[in-house]
Amino acid sequence: MINRRPTKKLHIGGVAVGGDAPIVVQSMANTDTRNVAATLRQIGALADVGCEIIRLAVPDAVAAAALADIVRASPLPVVADIHFDHRLALAALAAGVHGLRLNPGNIRKPEHVRAVVAAARERGVPIRIGVNAGSLPARKDKPHMGPAETAAAMVEACLAQVRLLESLDFDLIKISLKASDVPTTVAAYRRMADLVPYPFHLGITEAGTPGVGAIRSSAGLGILLYLGLGDTVRVSLTGDPREEVRVAYEILKSLGLRERGPTLISCPTCGRTEIDLLGLATAVEQHLGHIKAPIKVAVMGCVVNGPGEARDADVGVAGGAGKGAIFRRGQVVRTVPEAEILPALLREIDAAVRERETGG
Repeated sequence: MINRRPTKKLHIGGVAVGGDAPIVVQSMANTDTRNVAATLRQIGALADVGCEIIRLAVPDAVAAAALADIVRASPLPVVADIHFDHRLALAALAAGVHGLRLNPGNIRKPEHVRAVVAAARERGVPIRIGVNAGSLPARKDKPHMGPAETAAAMVEACLAQVRLLESLDFDLIKISLKASDVPTTVAAYRRMADLVPYPFHLGITEAGTPGVGAIRSSAGLGILLYLGLGDTVRVSLTGDPREEVRVAYEILKSLGLRERGPTLISCPTCGRTEIDLLGLATAVEQHLGHIKAPIKVAVMGCVVNGPGEARDADVGVAGGAGKGAIFRRGQVVRTVPEAEILPALLREIDAAVRERETGG
């Protein structure tokens, strides 16, 4: 059982973040925010796969002006991502966004931050102080810093911004401390955890393409989530943002922190494997793509040990020489020839889903 760090609860639109709320999965659209139709299509697609908050880049006044139409039609709460120009934050607030992300590394004038905070306080809109290691102010005394020093500098920059917001009687604060490497990111969040009561948004920034990025994100987020240091997450991947949502849920499911959709487990194969386990597991994974029920499915390559090793799976198969044993919760319910394994397993999966949905 993971004990999460106690934090203040905020609301981004209708979504609770922090406190006793579930860990929230979010993503960032990669469309041009100025293209309202394309952005809304992507937001809808992300909502369909379980995204709960969407962040949008606001690079200029045209993008800021488009936010009003996007917010009005979006099925998800909208967070505006602001860099450099505080006037874009003011315009985003006027457009009705549900949250702001500000980077203290590039909005540096306190008077500009004060203007944004006043407008956010008036509307009850939370602000995420989003520190990135790559955008920290340059330090002439330490041009090359290691992970520990970089983490300390990130916390220092973040705390300065937190104290500024608190001095303005504003505490609707969310914090992120992201780096592209795991040790720096973990060190920064751990250092900050004892200093403030605000919820953490977790991420490994610039994690990479889906294959490498999922691994790097899983390593970093897994450590932090296991330590109880997360309230909302974004997996940053180069590509379709729907993959970010899928990976985020897989990480959370692996730690028992959220349930959404199926979980597929399959053995790594060995010399005892006598069926096309990879082909079978791939086909099952594709079938599970349209299922939203939180069931566990096992594809195992050994009839001798498979059912026992996956006894907690709702449905599974263990393959042997020319046959497969279909099982439910570790109990074999039928044995079929190899040619019939896939259709028999899919029928059993669909039956389990119907039972789960109807309470049978």
